[in-house]
Amino acid sequence: MTDYCSRYHRASEMLGRRWAPSIIRALLVKPQRFNELLHIVQGVSDRLLTERLRDLEEAGLVRRSVSTGRPVVVEYSLTEAGHDLGHVVTAMREWVVKWMPAEGWPGSGLS
Repeated sequence: MTDYCSRYHRASEMLGRRWAPSIIRALLVKPQRFNELLHIVQGVSDRLLTERLRDLEEAGLVRRSVSTGRPVVVEYSLTEAGHDLGHVVTAMREWVVKWMPAEGWPGSGLS
């Protein structure tokens, strides 16, 4: 049981990182270039997007592909493991639409 708990904790830590679910959701649609992701995931900074893409790549969820043509094009896509998160991200979106208040959590002080 402790193996399950530690694996679950590691997964929730990865998916709980700021912007990670939004990046995965954007890549579910199609592979994206860095600037496309900056446009889609509104509010994320260049630095944080770079950091999170590296985290997701190290976790085996995102693949970074570099073209050999001119100009060089870097594209990000989901791995098989990343695509398998699609139902999780979709379920989270459905929950957000149903239950998440537009501003903060009532009575919690969270914004």
